[in-house]
Amino acid sequence: MDYRILPPDGFLEARLRLPLSKSMSNRALIINALTPGASELENVAECDDTDAMRRALSSLDADVINIGAAGTTMRFLTAFIASRPGCSLLLDGSERMRHRPIAVLVDALRSLGADIEYAGEEGFPPLRISGRRLKGGELTLDSTVSSQYISALLMVAPLMEEGLKLTLKGETVSRPYILMTLKMMSEAGIESEFAGNTVSIAPQAYKAWNFRVEGDWSAAAAWYEIEALSSGTVTIDNLCRESFQGDRKLADIFGHLGVVTEWEGEDGGSDLVASPDQDARLRIDFSDTPDLAQYVIVTCAMLGIPFHFTGLSTLAIKETDRVKAVCTEMARLGIFMQPEGNDVLSWEGQRRPMTELPRFDTYDDHRMAMCLAPVALFVPGIIINDVEVVSKSYPEFWDELRRAGFILLDGDAPLPDPDDE
Repeated sequence: MDYRILPPDGFLEARLRLPLSKSMSNRALIINALTPGASELENVAECDDTDAMRRALSSLDADVINIGAAGTTMRFLTAFIASRPGCSLLLDGSERMRHRPIAVLVDALRSLGADIEYAGEEGFPPLRISGRRLKGGELTLDSTVSSQYISALLMVAPLMEEGLKLTLKGETVSRPYILMTLKMMSEAGIESEFAGNTVSIAPQAYKAWNFRVEGDWSAAAAWYEIEALSSGTVTIDNLCRESFQGDRKLADIFGHLGVVTEWEGEDGGSDLVASPDQDARLRIDFSDTPDLAQYVIVTCAMLGIPFHFTGLSTLAIKETDRVKAVCTEMARLGIFMQPEGNDVLSWEGQRRPMTELPRFDTYDDHRMAMCLAPVALFVPGIIINDVEVVSKSYPEFWDELRRAGFILLDGDAPLPDPDDE
């Protein structure tokens, strides 16, 4: 399904509750599955990624588990199944998943005693895994590729015979996600030490817990973008100020783009308020918060704010090559950006008039759909292709846009006649 999107008629006002964090939810589901005697978790996100995780954890006696396009689920389950004695199956995914590298994690698990074979192309899913208790020990891991590999190893480390002493090599990407994992493990009774570039976890048992999953800061990015482009009123009822999530930096980043976050309380939500104060040029390192990059790129482009962004290398192995994809779609607006290598994107304001009303592709990537939809505030009538992709993390996104006053038409519908009443 495709949508033609028109902005609200008049002043934008929105009050909403975000979906629960899928990053926290998938960690909670794995930790809960590793906890003896734990009951099934209920307070988790309802989206494609967590649905894939829940189905997989309830189907460990199957011969094949297909997790679709859920990258976090693939990585966490690889370590989980490899550490589960008696569990033997083929772990597969979508066609895109079969082209997302996983060799770093597989090599690490093999060095710790795992029995994993590639059932297709070397270095990529599907994987044939025979679970066993892992020996553990000392391991040095390239931490410049994906923090999800590290989190996958950390969560199963307490069950290893010797525990795990993990040394991170290189500049660690998405470090806040590693800290989130360790904090959540701590809530479940696991002690760890993170000193310098080394994480140490001794053999120990998880304990039953009652952990509350927060509203998803990553999902809030679209609403910060909407506030920056509309100067309306957006209230989010379930953002946690003292959050476990690294993407809480969103509030600071959008502060440079004229969005002030006014807190109602520690867990009482927030009001997004437009401010005339915007930086003339933005420089940000997204190494810790790569999932926010697309929203900030599009916001800067629409506001005409030049930028120099670094720390983008991990975006090439997400649902799509996100930097390449966002540059391609911005070109439909006459906005031309050129990546520098795989880590840097700069823009000095180059643009030319649009030749036609854009129809945006989404590349099977939920964040592409959500970062492009607010463009309708500047270019009414844009079309977003394959809008269903938002179900990966934020199934209610389009309904929330409607409630905020946006008009969503069939993608093939003509633009309304402005003279019609």
